[in-house]
Formats: sequence, structure tokens, C-alpha cells
Amino acid sequence: MSQTLQQSIAPTLTLAKISVEQYHRMVEAGIWDDRQVELLNGIIVEMSPEGKPHAHRSTDVGEYLIRLLGDRAQVRSAKPITLSDGSELEPDLAIVQRLGDEYLVHHPYPENIFWVMEYSNTSLEKDLGIKAEIYAAAGIAEYWVVNLKENKLIVFRDPVNGKYQSQQELTSGQISPLAFADLTIEVARLLG
Repeated sequence: MSQTLQQSIAPTLTLAKISVEQYHRMVEAGIWDDRQVELLNGIIVEMSPEGKPHAHRSTDVGEYLIRLLGDRAQVRSAKPITLSDGSELEPDLAIVQRLGDEYLVHHPYPENIFWVMEYSNTSLEKDLGIKAEIYAAAGIAEYWVVNLKENKLIVFRDPVNGKYQSQQELTSGQISPLAFADLTIEVARLLG
């Protein structure tokens, strides 16, 4: 469909929102087996393919965080987290409580999540926009976005009424996650 046609039709369309339960039934039925999607505010959204820098950096940093955190937390790479009845995202990295087999029954909920990270290139607008809003509305204490275009870390903290009250950009130095104030993470190590 051409861009002009989409723009002329879009204002007249009504989106049919679905619940996480409906989304899970679709996943279990294999409807999305050949596509990378996630549920954002009740709408199924196709995920951007990972480029080489994105895949390498997120994998490398995931391993780094596993070593740093040890048994204190689980680092989940590109796995679902359930945030509300209308959102189930797959962040590049989710640092969550170790709940063992409880995750056979449900994906991590907001109360199980210490912080989430996205490595962003082509999806930067979505990651800094709608995803930041969803994470803040869910009460995720902090959300880190690595902007691969500008090689900087953007740290969102202090969610209040669906908006992060604090946003900081770092290109060097160290950072400590709120949940692990004694842990020192080298920003350069996150950026590569």
C-alpha cells in the first residue's frame, strides 16, 4: 500500500485492541512463528530486525551483566515481560528477580523487574517514545536506552503518573542501577 493511500485511510481506521491473554493464545497457536512482534498498549507491533552492532552489543553486555550480577538477578535477553493487560514487550535485556520455575507460569511482571535495556538504531523513536511511556506507566524504576547512532546511554528514572521524571545522557563514566547501588557499571562497556 502506498504511503499516500495509508495516510488517507489511517484517520478513518479504528484499531481493534487485544488483551495479553488473547495475544498469548495467538502465540500458542503459532500465528506469529514467522514474525517478530510484541504487544504495545493492546496493539501488535512488528519489531525491527537486529543489525549486527545491535545484536553484538546487546549480547556482549548481557554476558557482562551476568558476570557482574552473579546470583543477585537474572539477565533475560530478548524474552517477554508482561506489563499490563495490554502490553507484553521483549526488551533486549531485562534484569529481573530470580524466581526459577515461577517463570513457567508467567513472564516477569513489573514487580519482578529491576530495570530494562534497549539497544536502539532504527527503532530509536519508538524506544524513546511509546516504550518509555509504557515502562513508566508500568512503574519500571529505570529504563536504559543505548542510542547506537550517537553512541550514548540514555537513562530514564523515577516514573510518576506514566512519565519518567529523570532523564540523563551519558557517554562515559560509571553508573549504578537503582536496585544495586553498590554495583558499578562502566558506561563505555555498555557502549562498546
